[in-house]
Amino acid sequence: MNTKPKFIYSTLIATTPEKLWAALTDPAFTTQYWGGTSLESDWKVGSRIVFRWQGKIVHDDTILKSEPPRLLSYSFHPLQFEEFLSEPPSRVTFAIEEFTGISKRQGPVVKLTVTHEDFPDDSKVFPKICNGWPDILSSLKTLLETGKAIEFEW
Repeated sequence: MNTKPKFIYSTLIATTPEKLWAALTDPAFTTQYWGGTSLESDWKVGSRIVFRWQGKIVHDDTILKSEPPRLLSYSFHPLQFEEFLSEPPSRVTFAIEEFTGISKRQGPVVKLTVTHEDFPDDSKVFPKICNGWPDILSSLKTLLETGKAIEFEW
């Protein structure tokens, strides 16, 4: 039985897979819903992904899987806090699928499932992402559906 910490979050978003993919991978989008953080990469497997906040690199990770516009996975290792530096990278995966379970009158709907895993048992990062992902994903959903992200003070 696997007892390692694991975070899973699913939401429905009134958008297309292509628009959601763009929101996940375009720094102009990510800065709007990720508290001013730009995610920068060429989004190819093995490539570097940098999280930049206020000009400072706060993550320096690796793309593990990239299947536009359906699947994106990368390592996740926060650099901005001393207590996280000794912890090995975890893994975050975004699975995007068209959702057909409701009426099409409102337009296209996708289901986004975020899985964040590969944490050590005593992870200090895990409790932080359990609070952080719902904020980020709610802001992403709001941005795609209304054109304006939720602004958080972190």
